[in-house]
Parts: sequence; structure tokens; C-alpha cells
Amino acid sequence: MSRRSATISSYRKRFADDKNVIRSTAHSPRRFSSPMRSHVFFGVSSGPTIKSSRAMPRLACEDRNFSLSDAINTELETNSGEKAQMQSLNDRFASYMENVSSLEQQNEILSAELEQLRGNRTSRIGDLYQEEMRQLRKNLNRLSADKARVEVNRDNLIEDNNRIKEKLQEEVLQREVVENSLQSFRQDVDNATLARLDLERKVQSLQEEIVFLKKLHDEEMAELLAQFQQVQMDMDVAKPDLTAALRDVRLRYEDLATKNLQESEEWNKSKIADLTEAANKNNEVLQAAKQEAEDCRQQVQALTCDVDALKGTNESLEQQMREMEENFAMESSGYQDTISRLEEDIHNTKDEMARHLHEHQDLLNIKLALDIEIATYRKLLEGEEKNTLESRPMVKNTETKEVLIKTKDCQVDHSPLRSSV
Repeated sequence: MSRRSATISSYRKRFADDKNVIRSTAHSPRRFSSPMRSHVFFGVSSGPTIKSSRAMPRLACEDRNFSLSDAINTELETNSGEKAQMQSLNDRFASYMENVSSLEQQNEILSAELEQLRGNRTSRIGDLYQEEMRQLRKNLNRLSADKARVEVNRDNLIEDNNRIKEKLQEEVLQREVVENSLQSFRQDVDNATLARLDLERKVQSLQEEIVFLKKLHDEEMAELLAQFQQVQMDMDVAKPDLTAALRDVRLRYEDLATKNLQESEEWNKSKIADLTEAANKNNEVLQAAKQEAEDCRQQVQALTCDVDALKGTNESLEQQMREMEENFAMESSGYQDTISRLEEDIHNTKDEMARHLHEHQDLLNIKLALDIEIATYRKLLEGEEKNTLESRPMVKNTETKEVLIKTKDCQVDHSPLRSSV
């Protein structure tokens, strides 16, 4: 509306002076009257006639004729000026109509271009958007499948790791049990070793005792032999019948000593055999415990190596999983940025289309305002022409009446005419 009012105001400024001229020309009947009273009557004939009841001087009539000619010339000049003004207005109106026609043609061309651009751009942007969205959905589905597969692998690895940890815990418990058993076996071995040493000391003490008893027995035998020889000598001297008795005593003591020696040797041998057998059993148990401990140690080392390897594998898989998650996050961020950029482009395109539509609407409003102004100016011009056509006979009638009145005044008063001559 502001543009319309500005256009109307500019047009009024442009044509206001001419309209005022036309109005002043149409509605001022006294413009054609001369400063002197002409007293001329315009009749039906082509020339002016002077109506007077008295005889008037010739010079005064000639002056009136000159004044009337000046009035007629002024009227003719006014009519020619009005025609020139009307021609100028017609020329301006024609140029204005040409400008309006060119603006309408430009408006139609711009409307067609806008419709074409709207259809092409909308279809092209829609196709690009759909293609980009399909590609993004495809990539998103692929990344979702990769993520699901990686999560399944991660869950499987976590289960394997938990199972291996449980197995390691069981092996550690078994190792502790074996170590406790080995510790008890070591205690038994130490006890057996102490018992063996004790038995060896006992055997040694018994052997020493046997040696001592043998020595004591030999001494006793030597002493008995010495006594026996002394007794024998005495018996030989005194009573030769004691030899048999001494022989019996000696045999009896020899049998007793031999029996005691055999019993002590057998007892020592049995004790030594028992101790040796117990020591052998303890050695076998110790060897078995050592072998079992070595086996357990090897198993623990193997399991430790397996656990370390599995830990390394788990760490590498976790690193791969983190890298894949980072890559997925980066790709998702990139796709999100692309989607945001496309949405921003679509928003900008919509804004641009809205701007074009707004401009098109403004052009339509301007066109409508111009049409209204053209119709208004046409009505104004038609009204001005009508007023002009109506005002011309009124001017002639007014001038006729004025000439008659002035003629009567001239007949009554002659002194001003004479003074003017």
C-alpha cells in the first residue's frame, strides 16, 4: 500500500499543475475580458456587432474592435494551449501505458520463469534429497549391521574371557590345593627323614653296642678261658674230673653268647629293613609329590601363557572394537552433518522460494495498483474532457452577456470613452 500511495502521489505531483491549469482555464470566464469594456455582442453571425441606441465615435468602436480581437486571440491561444496540454497529457498517458504494458510483460515473463524455476528446482532438490537420504539410510543400515556383528563378537569374546577366567580360577584353586598337599608331603618327608636319621643313629648305636658286647664277650671269654685254664690246672693238680664240667660250662656260655649275638643281629637286621622300607616308601612318596608338583607347575605355566595370550587377544579385540566405535561415531557425525547441511540447503531453498513468491505477490500488487491508478487516471481524464467540453459553451454565454452589459454601460456613459481617446 505504501508503494501504491507513493506511485499515486508521484503521479499527482507530476500532473497536478496541468490539472490546475485545465481547471482554471475551464472555470474562469473573466479571463477573456479585456481591461477595457468592449461592449461587443457576439451573435450568430461570424463578426461582432455593436448594439447602441446612440451614435458613438468611430475611434472608440475601433478600440473596442481591437480589444475584442485581443480577447479572441487570447481565447484562441488558450484553446491552443489547452490542446497542447491535452496532447502532452495524451503523450504522457501513452508513454505511461507503454511502461505499464512493458511492466506487465516483464511480470508475465518473471512469473513464467518463477514457475519454471520452482518446478525444476523443487524436483531437482527433491531428487537429490531422496538420493542422499537413500545413500545415508544404506550406510546407516550397513554400519548398524557392522555394529551388531561387532557387538556379537564382543559378547562372544567377553563370554570366552569369563569362561577362561573361571577356568583360571579353578586351576588356581587346584594349584593351591596341590601346593597345600605338597606342603603336607614335604612335612611328611621331613618327618620321614628325621625318623630315618633317628633310626640310622639307633642302628649305629646298636652296631656300636654289638661291637662293645662282642668285645666284652671276648674279654669275658678270655677271662673265663684264663680262669678255666687256671681251674683246669688246679683240677689237673687236684681233681682231674672237673675238666668235663668246665667243658660243659664253656659250651653252655658259648651257645648262650652265639644265641644272643644271632638274636641281636636279627633284630638289628629287621629294624634296618623296616627303616629302609619306610625310607624307600617316603622317597617314593616324595618323588611322586615332586613329580606332581612339577606337573602342576607346568600346567600353571601353560595356563598362565594361555591367559596372557587370551588377555592380549582380548585387548586387541577391545582396541579394534573401540576403533570401530570411533569410526562409526565419526561416520555418523559426518552423515549427521551432511543431513544438517542438506536440511539447511532445503530451508534456504524454501526461503528463496518464499522470497520469490513474495516478490511475485508484490509485483501482482503493484500491477493491481497500477491497474487501479490507470482506471482512476482514465476516469479523471474522461471527467476533465467532459468538464472541458461543458465549460466551453458556458464561457461563450457568459462572454455574450458581459458584452451586452458593457455595451449598455457604454451607451449611458460617454465620458470615459472620450477621456480614453
